[in-house]
Amino acid sequence: MNVADPRVADDERAHLCVDAFADELVSARALHTALETGLIDELLDAGPDGCTGARLSERAGLHGRGVAMLVGLLRAGGVVAEADGRLVLTDAFRRALAYRDLLEARLGFAFDVLPDFHDRFTTLLRDPDAFMGDSRLFELFRYDRCFEPFPENRRLTWRWMELTTVLTRYEARACLNRYDFGRHRRMLDIGGNSGEFARQACRAAPRLQATVADLPLVCELGAEYLRGEAEAARIGFHPGDARFDPLPAGYDLVTFKSFLHDWPDSDARLWLQTAWEALAPGGCLLIYERGPLEVSAGVPGFSLLPHLLFVHAYREPDLYLDTLRALGAEDLSVRHIALEMSFQLVTARKGGAR
Repeated sequence: MNVADPRVADDERAHLCVDAFADELVSARALHTALETGLIDELLDAGPDGCTGARLSERAGLHGRGVAMLVGLLRAGGVVAEADGRLVLTDAFRRALAYRDLLEARLGFAFDVLPDFHDRFTTLLRDPDAFMGDSRLFELFRYDRCFEPFPENRRLTWRWMELTTVLTRYEARACLNRYDFGRHRRMLDIGGNSGEFARQACRAAPRLQATVADLPLVCELGAEYLRGEAEAARIGFHPGDARFDPLPAGYDLVTFKSFLHDWPDSDARLWLQTAWEALAPGGCLLIYERGPLEVSAGVPGFSLLPHLLFVHAYREPDLYLDTLRALGAEDLSVRHIALEMSFQLVTARKGGAR
């Protein structure tokens, strides 16, 4: 089991405080309802004075006994406490609300795919192809919608892009703490989604210029997402399907963040070869990916449910390392990072002068 590197700042794990409120199904459902109905916002606005149960019932639009049930579950889950007959948010939950976007994304994702786990988990283990063809998980990640900018395509594509963007917002820090992006001047992020990973790299390295290569609609939505950000002027988008369309070359850093697990082994090797060709001599290829979900230490929490469904996708770094060695890579390195689950940071250098 991986442990956190003690030399790295504690703040890369600060967001994990949301797990305490998203790791048990009944408590998570109660919290999801409290967020949906505005009950949490009412308590937040009330501050230390708190609210009465009647006021919460009015705000949330719940039946009288319904609000009592919900408040009881929230109290048991550590979200609210009672003070002088009024309800207030606990200090621990207020700290978690600093990461509200992540909390809501994790809850929403887990509930979206709960039917897959309930109804199709046996199919997933027996016949992964059949599961992929009939699951909510893979209906969400429909890349065939990412070419034509029809309104429905935009809506459905942004739905999963927003999720992965929020996850990257918090996962990127651990990578930035361990790798110096300031060593580089030109970065190509393949499958870079909204550009959030590139944005954080550019923020950490003020002289870095980045290109995000992804499908056309993803690039369009990514450019909209970055509009107004300080780093936007240093981030460009290269739309296309890199399986068939050539990528620009000459980059001294090529990255994959949470991308290669989407592809079977044979395709992952082809992606690495494509990235290697885009990399300038002396440059670095960087892979930042989730590893297999560790279950021997205990039953994963509810918020990790979607990652159980990627059992056939998350892999150990051996395939990446073997492929890079065959391409002639030098200075190969792999580091394991413990966040809510294990991540891998793989780096390799392309021989030759910079």
